Amino acid sequence: MAKVIASQLRKGNVVEINEQLYVVLTAQNFHPGKGTPVTQVDMRRISDGTKVSERWKTTDSVERAHVEESEYDFLYEDGEGFHFMNPESYEQVTVSEDVIGDSKVFLRDGIRCFLKLHGDNVIAIELPQKVVVEVEETEPVVKGQTASSSYKPSTCTGGIRVMVPPHIGVGTRIVITTEDNSYVERAKD
Repeated sequence: MAKVIASQLRKGNVVEINEQLYVVLTAQNFHPGKGTPVTQVDMRRISDGTKVSERWKTTDSVERAHVEESEYDFLYEDGEGFHFMNPESYEQVTVSEDVIGDSKVFLRDGIRCFLKLHGDNVIAIELPQKVVVEVEETEPVVKGQTASSSYKPSTCTGGIRVMVPPHIGVGTRIVITTEDNSYVERAKD
């Protein structure tokens, strides 16, 4: 166990509160003009999947659990859950849907991600910061429209909603960030 201050908590961290393990879903620091800065943290209790919200002063210390982090490749999804394989030992592990959560839209065959293990249990998944997806639906390209600051909505692989520049059309492969689904650039492949 290691103590960290609340403002250092990030998505995917595992904390221990009252002998229960929680995985951080979101962590936001608020600095009001007047008063004490606080950190608002949404977490999921690992034992039963219950979602919990906590608010701490940014300087409060929190117990961070020791979690082993290993690289795994996503293989497939079936009725049992999501199957991953360790690329070095070829050991396979099955992860339940409540651990994967909203991350499932980014999982494609062979995508490499980090699984966080506490003992033998997978308790959280960390995706790569950027992934390549294909635009499946968007408004048509309008000739002469500038790319200044006007973005248009699009739907990409897996139903991911992304705001893209006007020159991006259907079938274009783009790079997006997994944290907030924002457009980064056109894929270079």
